[in-house]
Amino acid sequence: MVKNKDIIVYGLQAWDYNIASTCKYTAIEMSKNNRVLYVNPPMQRSSVLFQKNEPEIQKRLRINSGEEDDLVQENDNLWVLYPKTVVESINWIRSAWLFNIFNKINDKRYAREVKKAIDRLNFKNFILFNDNSMITGFYFKEMLKPDVFVYLLRDAVIHVDYHKRHGTRLQPQIIKKADFAVANSDYFADYERQTNPRSYMIGQGCDLKMYNDDDGTLPIPNDVKDIKKPIIGYVGFLTTIRLDIEVLVHIAEQKPEWSLVLVGPEDEGFEKSRLHELDNVYFLGKKRPDELAGYIKGFDVCLNPQVVNIITDINYPLKIDEYLAMGKPTVATKTTFMAYFKDHTYLPTTKEEYVTEIEKALGEDSPELQKSRKAFAEEHTWENFVSKIYGYIEDTWKLRKEST
Repeated sequence: MVKNKDIIVYGLQAWDYNIASTCKYTAIEMSKNNRVLYVNPPMQRSSVLFQKNEPEIQKRLRINSGEEDDLVQENDNLWVLYPKTVVESINWIRSAWLFNIFNKINDKRYAREVKKAIDRLNFKNFILFNDNSMITGFYFKEMLKPDVFVYLLRDAVIHVDYHKRHGTRLQPQIIKKADFAVANSDYFADYERQTNPRSYMIGQGCDLKMYNDDDGTLPIPNDVKDIKKPIIGYVGFLTTIRLDIEVLVHIAEQKPEWSLVLVGPEDEGFEKSRLHELDNVYFLGKKRPDELAGYIKGFDVCLNPQVVNIITDINYPLKIDEYLAMGKPTVATKTTFMAYFKDHTYLPTTKEEYVTEIEKALGEDSPELQKSRKAFAEEHTWENFVSKIYGYIEDTWKLRKEST
């Protein structure tokens, strides 16, 4: 295990972004035995110009003007940096060489603020951990000169419009720079090995503490408790980019005796969908993260009815671990990555198969299967996730020692 070291963590998501984050949980886990600096992405010029009334931007502007500290201590071993800089919004630039020039200028501003924090905290021989940020911080290895540089690939963000233009060419380059690369799927690990032979699949971490109801005391929320059973449920953002409304409509229409319960905020596609016309479909709205386990407890079967596309096909669906951690029978669209969960889930490919597999899930559920699901999910803790990263860091040090 890596202990009593200094570690810098950065990625695509800000610390104060109000959703669960691999980057954030990794930093928290690492801080149990090491000093950790979590570096937020820098504020972009476009945000200052067009989003200045947003609370997050207002906070950054106060920090930049010196009204609030840019370095905040979260626990004994963990600090969060809000860089006091503004970087230029350059993604519109089509020329690769011109983009690289401006991206390097942006990274110099960004790295300058990180170096100030390094000096304030007296970090030495630090490990640099990059969570999926292939554009911002691209030059950090050269500018910060870490002892070990680790790159994590866990999401198909290069297929999202913003990252597609320059991320597609920069991601292989930053993977090549890393002392080693890790990924949460075999697909991503194979991709990384094209430029870095020291690339490893380490799975995914999950904060399972909220999904532990071994003593049976977790309350089921009132707005789901009195809904007619069986309850077939989904928890998460209801977005047409990732979810198949046609599948949900088919389930509700074919089985009016089932209750289809959807928990989470809706995009416009869901708001205007036929689902709102069906008497056995219940939209319960957005909930706090600490409430979600109670809703899952109230479900008889959990769903993840994904649209199959380049993003959903290869991404790790974190909610599957959350469902399984509650012991729930889970029916999810068969994708390339869902093969990882095939022994513990039901994997239909059509809307008709969804009804069949849900019937099977309802009929087969048992205490033994619930126990097996929980045990599988418990393998995916943040402790195990970070422990695997530590193992490859130690291997890196060992290889260096052997080569000298």
